Amino acid sequence: MNGGEKILGVEGGGTKTSWVLVERTSSDLRVLDQGKLPPANFRLARADDLRVMFRQLPQEISRAGIFLAGCGTHEDRQTLIRLCAEIWPQAKVVVGSDRDSGLAAALGNGDGIVVNAGSGSSITGRRDKRIENAGGWGHILGDVGGGYYLSLQALRLILREYDLHRGDVQFTSRILRALSLNSLDELVRWAQTADKMEVAMLAPVVFEAAAGGDSGVTEIIEEGARVLCEYTEAVANRLHVLAPKVVLLGGLFQRDSIYNHAFRRRLKKALPDARVANSERAPEFGAAWLAAELQCWPEIHTEPAPERIEDLAAALTEQRNPRSENLEKMNAVDLVNLFIDEEKFVDEALRAVAADLGRAIELVTESMRKGGRLFYVGAGTSGRLGVLDASEIPPTFGAPPTLVQGIIAGGATALHRSVEGAEDESSNGALAIDRRGVKNVDVVIGITASGRTPFVLGGLDRARSLGAKTVLLTCNPVRESNVSHADLNIDLAVGPEILTGSTRLKAGTATKIALNIISTGAMVSLGKVRGNLMIDLNTTSAKLRDRATRMVAELTESDYNSARAQLEQNNWDLRAVLKTAGK
Repeated sequence: MNGGEKILGVEGGGTKTSWVLVERTSSDLRVLDQGKLPPANFRLARADDLRVMFRQLPQEISRAGIFLAGCGTHEDRQTLIRLCAEIWPQAKVVVGSDRDSGLAAALGNGDGIVVNAGSGSSITGRRDKRIENAGGWGHILGDVGGGYYLSLQALRLILREYDLHRGDVQFTSRILRALSLNSLDELVRWAQTADKMEVAMLAPVVFEAAAGGDSGVTEIIEEGARVLCEYTEAVANRLHVLAPKVVLLGGLFQRDSIYNHAFRRRLKKALPDARVANSERAPEFGAAWLAAELQCWPEIHTEPAPERIEDLAAALTEQRNPRSENLEKMNAVDLVNLFIDEEKFVDEALRAVAADLGRAIELVTESMRKGGRLFYVGAGTSGRLGVLDASEIPPTFGAPPTLVQGIIAGGATALHRSVEGAEDESSNGALAIDRRGVKNVDVVIGITASGRTPFVLGGLDRARSLGAKTVLLTCNPVRESNVSHADLNIDLAVGPEILTGSTRLKAGTATKIALNIISTGAMVSLGKVRGNLMIDLNTTSAKLRDRATRMVAELTESDYNSARAQLEQNNWDLRAVLKTAGK
């Protein structure tokens, strides 16, 4: 391999896709950049989605190793090669499954057995170029011992115990809380539409329950470890090795010591002479190594990439609030009064940007009159506030759910719990914009308290490149602004939070009000209210039908029963009733 060649390694799985860009200098590999993208299971992802994703990766490369879950057959590899040739026409590309990159990461060109337990699971062994596999059949028929399998078994345990004993297992409330659900019926409905990733993301909750002593959940974990050991022993027998090197790979082994210990304990009984270790290298490095056609692992030197955005610590939202430095010493009433006093900064911040908020209303109104849509893009609290405001538009104003849409880093799972690292990749924000089909007639509002969230800024940059109007809504007016990400910047100067860095407080309150103002103002401008009444609301509940009846009674100066009768005759179309009455 020529010195200075840039080599891209990509490993795509059911939970995420990881990539690394390395450069050969002398006898070492130097990391130039690395990151994460959404899941890329070859069998589950559409070719167009893979194309969009690959275009977010470095393009100026000499070689690439692209290894995706589900890419197991010769036909799969040929299809993936052709797709990669579209993206990197000048590069030498090797492709395969995540088994291949995992084997390379864990063993290099040596012999041994790799046990991979992430959202799925697989066991791959090699001896003298002979390969033996077990598991890895996907989440429908296989993946025993992976995060999806463990989570699904835990969900079944909840319902089985309820059906047999009309009781709850210890961690039922944990699962419901993690999913923001209120009953077993809601849990069943969620499971009917949840994808592999959403189910697998419950694995941390399962391990928390086991760590807390839940015997039913512990049995599930032990069973997963038992099957993985059984498969490992089978692979060792087929390779005719009594003391194999066994390398553990994947999130469940790397993150959860309970699973690691359970597997090692069981394997010690089955293969007492096995040498067990955790992988020192991530699969994306294995992908890069395969692309480079190296014969041995050189030492890998990682140099942190230069900061692409300003230091978070400089953000106003991260500063300490001098008025709350003795927070833990306050009694309840003093704490309440402090919170109330701090709300004046929310009012001042909103008043200071009144003109900007008015301009935002005009941008959204102008867009919607041309057939455009409004998109909110955010992460964490900011993303949840965007999704919340978007979800209230259809019932309040009778608008289609596509008119105002919320995009949150980490997807639906991030609505009820943190999704680690979801906000750190600008390319993920750009991908989200592409997948929502944002057009030049649309408006995209990026919401980030600090003004520096990569997911949000990446989404705004992509939206601007498509010709859409963009707005950046922050609570950090002192951020560096040498790079413009939006057509309009709205900075809510609420000051430091009572609890340092907790932007769900004043920043969250000010953000919610700002979004309420923008969306409501646009709906008013579009004629969806009469006076201060919601004449297009969806009458989907008894409360809303009562509200509609009272509105008709007031506007038509009729009694309640007559107003209700008119609505029933018009299939509860409030606007139609008012038109008939000449109102």
